[in-house]
Amino acid sequence: MPNALLSALHTYPVKSLRGLTHEAADVEPWGLAGDRRWMLVDDDGRVITQRQHAETALVTAQPSGGGSLRFTAPGREALRVDPPEDGAPEPVLIFGDKVEAVVADGAAAAWFSDYLGVPARLVHMPDPAVCRPVDPEFSRPGDTVSFADGFPLLLTATASLDALNTHIAQGPHAAEGPLPMNRFRPNAVVDGTGAWAEDDWRRIRIGEVTFRVAKRCARCAVPTTDQETAVRGREPMRSLAKHHRIDGKTVFGQNLIPEHPGTLRVGDPLTILE
Repeated sequence: MPNALLSALHTYPVKSLRGLTHEAADVEPWGLAGDRRWMLVDDDGRVITQRQHAETALVTAQPSGGGSLRFTAPGREALRVDPPEDGAPEPVLIFGDKVEAVVADGAAAAWFSDYLGVPARLVHMPDPAVCRPVDPEFSRPGDTVSFADGFPLLLTATASLDALNTHIAQGPHAAEGPLPMNRFRPNAVVDGTGAWAEDDWRRIRIGEVTFRVAKRCARCAVPTTDQETAVRGREPMRSLAKHHRIDGKTVFGQNLIPEHPGTLRVGDPLTILE
């Protein structure tokens, strides 16, 4: 694939909130710099995501200097939150993983609780290097991840989305398509590949950074959520279940683990190493 390249880069400062688009991003061992270092939890410390509250998709967390974030949402006054520096870490739960995180100030809890209509707290991961190991079945000792679902980066391919949208257009929920790539909340999007070619990759290089391809990404209900309106539909899960099931799971995209730090830039060439 001599013409394959990186076409888009995205980070999600707070898990399940709106994504940001970048022309370049630094790669850290646990993911892109600034990606999913914050998360919402309930009173029991369990993660809150779009799975339970689709309206989190409408909240923007924009970096505001010094590690702070400025939050905006429809019908809400903006809120600036600084990284909690003095609080003691406490355990929170993300999909069965117990992780140490620090709770942000009470103003953040009040803002998000009012917006979601349920008790919610904003927490910050101070050091991903020691906080959360990657699933050992698909990683090496020392691999860590932030508050992403399970792996440092998620890669998707434009050609695969085009193929999926073709299936949607021919199915019973054609009016829902074509779907944009933001439904899948990737970090890296690549152009110039074949449809579903990424299913067979094992090791790749994008620009100056090499990655191990850990596993295909099994999809949950989040891609059925319109990221601009928070309205849920039937697609893409219906078409993925019919046309792209592998090992009994509906999959789209590949989870990546970086082999070393570096910088990714839109336009970087993609090379398949294995």
